[in-house]
Amino acid sequence: MRLFFALWPPESVAQALAGQADALVRHYGGKATRKETIHLTLAFLGEVDETLLPATIQAAQVVRGRSFALTIDRLGYWRHNRLLWAGCSSPAEELQILVENLREQLRAVSILCDEKQRFTPHLTLVRKVPDRRGAVGLAAIEPITWLCTSFVLVCSRLASAGSEYSAVAEFSLADG
Repeated sequence: MRLFFALWPPESVAQALAGQADALVRHYGGKATRKETIHLTLAFLGEVDETLLPATIQAAQVVRGRSFALTIDRLGYWRHNRLLWAGCSSPAEELQILVENLREQLRAVSILCDEKQRFTPHLTLVRKVPDRRGAVGLAAIEPITWLCTSFVLVCSRLASAGSEYSAVAEFSLADG
């Protein structure tokens, strides 16, 4: 099974980001991320044997983190994989602590996650942006804030319409 941990935005935030994605597609081209799949990945595990699912859940259960406000206020473009994304110009310190704690707990039970690149908090809005247009003149984004009170373990399955995600488990963060 293909697994990752993520922050999942509330419906109102997902709706606002989906609107932003549609506007970006009209201007730059590409394929908008479906509203129901917009998320911020904390740790990507990739293919995990089903027998490791209990250990994965137990590792996340011991993660200690505090609730925090996440403000999405900037757009970015990664040319190497042709993605337009929304992110934080000043990520909450609690977000970085959560990611580090989660990855540490996963390593402690020998569950590896993709740590090749430095963690950059982002929500993918548009894929397959035509390279010729790149991200010239990215407009500012109206800040969107949500209170993150939990994170989820998600199973990803490929389908004809794209990836389908289902929450396997949810983990609460302490009140800030």
